[in-house]
Amino acid sequence: MSLIAFLIIGCVAGWLAGQLTKGSGFGLIGNIAIGVVGSFIGGFTFRLLGLHSGSFIGSIVTATVGAVILLYIVRLAKS
Repeated sequence: MSLIAFLIIGCVAGWLAGQLTKGSGFGLIGNIAIGVVGSFIGGFTFRLLGLHSGSFIGSIVTATVGAVILLYIVRLAKS
């Protein structure tokens, strides 16, 4: 996957995760960071469940699910 597509997916996934969990985004760099880490977590989780996404939208869904998991873990650690 190209770097630009990877960053776009990360940005969109981070923004969506912020909307789903907090109600606002984390800025461009924050969204990209959360989305990129989330894509690894989501990919790992989906592989454990036997799921695979090959499309652009599927990659965004995978990264968003991973980013939501990441934000949930971070909030548990903060509490």
